[in-house]
Amino acid sequence: MHGRLKVRTSAEEAARKKLEQQQKVKMFRAAMGRIFEKKAAQEYDTEMMELTGKLLGSNPDIATLWNLRRMCILGLKESNADDIQTIFDKDLGFTEMCLMVNPKSYCAWHHRCWILENAPKADWQKEVELCTKYLKLDERNFHCWDYRRYVVEKAGVTPEKEFAFCTEKIEKNFSNYSSWHYRSKLLPLLYPNVEDPTRPISEEKLKEELELVLTAAFTDPNDSSAWFYQRWLLGYSQPELDLATCRIDAKQNLAVLSFSKPINLSTGDFKLTVPFCDNCNETSQWRPTIEGNTFSSTWMMKGSFEIKEESSRTVSLVTPDGNELTLELHSVSRENAIGVKKPKFGYEFGSAIVDVLKAQLASCLELLEYEPDSKWTLLTAALLMKAIDRRGYHETIRQHLAKLQTVDGLRKGYYLDLASKWAIENRLEEWIEAGSLSSEIDLSDLQLTVVHYNPYLGTADAINLSDNQLVKRNLEALRDLPFCRRLNLTGNALGKDEIGSMLPFVQEIIVERNEKQQPIEELPTKVNSLVL
Repeated sequence: MHGRLKVRTSAEEAARKKLEQQQKVKMFRAAMGRIFEKKAAQEYDTEMMELTGKLLGSNPDIATLWNLRRMCILGLKESNADDIQTIFDKDLGFTEMCLMVNPKSYCAWHHRCWILENAPKADWQKEVELCTKYLKLDERNFHCWDYRRYVVEKAGVTPEKEFAFCTEKIEKNFSNYSSWHYRSKLLPLLYPNVEDPTRPISEEKLKEELELVLTAAFTDPNDSSAWFYQRWLLGYSQPELDLATCRIDAKQNLAVLSFSKPINLSTGDFKLTVPFCDNCNETSQWRPTIEGNTFSSTWMMKGSFEIKEESSRTVSLVTPDGNELTLELHSVSRENAIGVKKPKFGYEFGSAIVDVLKAQLASCLELLEYEPDSKWTLLTAALLMKAIDRRGYHETIRQHLAKLQTVDGLRKGYYLDLASKWAIENRLEEWIEAGSLSSEIDLSDLQLTVVHYNPYLGTADAINLSDNQLVKRNLEALRDLPFCRRLNLTGNALGKDEIGSMLPFVQEIIVERNEKQQPIEELPTKVNSLVL
């Protein structure tokens, strides 16, 4: 009264909202019922367009309704309607309205792509301008960034212009992961490394990018965007397909080939050349080490092998896309041919880049004096040390990763596994350099929580994994090592019942001082010898 609005009590407001919600649900069910009636009758007409439009206008994430809407438009298109372009244009406008409701609707962005692909005419340049407008409203909308990459290709926008656009967005806000990611896609196109095609960008541009990313990272050390981009610059990505190992043993009538990634060697699409062993060249004769697998990192062949000592020592594999992978063998004799390629543990930088990395490491260490618990600075310092001198800095790197387990406890498992991977790299490299590639490889006392690089262990007769932190699931990586006859698992966290059935090729397993112990009679019969 007297011109004052009545303020509802919380109970009245709750009742009002409940009634309003019930009415909305009732209208939604009625509309969906009518839509499915028309779908059953295959009536894809203007009424269907109106019904789907009403529901999608308030909730653009119902994929079924977008599918029905597309069927309506295709029906109109097949009927050769005179104003079909107008229908497509109106639906473009409709998607804009839906994106105002939810700018990150997968369905709405997908429908917009479909309209442009199927319309008689599409104004791709207008779409680029629309993306620019949307990214001014929300510069971190990764849906819009993904859509932008799609439309700029259609519009013929040059990589140079897009690179300038990315730079502008990053300079305005360093915390823009999508823009950093897009930048990583454009750099190899604009600044390729001509001298080393395996590296994404030239050394000169790499120096500039390292300086840029350090500025961004130090502006807000707690933001992950720039730190992730720096990790890409340092070369931490998934390995490419490569030949890892080869061992052909005439005494054991066994041959093994290992690759850095799983492949299906038996398809007949690969061309294998083993010049010193004629009966090894037929890929259909090779089998995955674990029966039933289609793709495998390790393949083996059983049979009689005649090794020709005077032949070339280069094993090669031509992939279906024409790439040739090669492996130089360490030794070839009438009884045994063996070789292991040293894995790529990251990029090997020139002296100029190493100097930049050393300066960045010094900056990180200085920042850690003021913010000793900055997780991104700790991790990046470890990455920089690894890129500069992984062996020389190994103990310091382990200390950084150990501290990260405390300051970032939610990701403790990640840091443990990363420490395991880097520890194995050092031991594996030393073993390969020693040259005795069928001898035991010592991976003991490294606090391993996981076994990495198992394809590169494929030629060893024995593996020492004692005094680590391995559990049952870690043994999966050891299943496909046909030459491994002796495995030392002393001082881990394994029960005897968890071992034998998972390791079909191992003949002797040592499991002393494990936390879990079971009676020896429970061991599978496949294990010939077990030392207690």
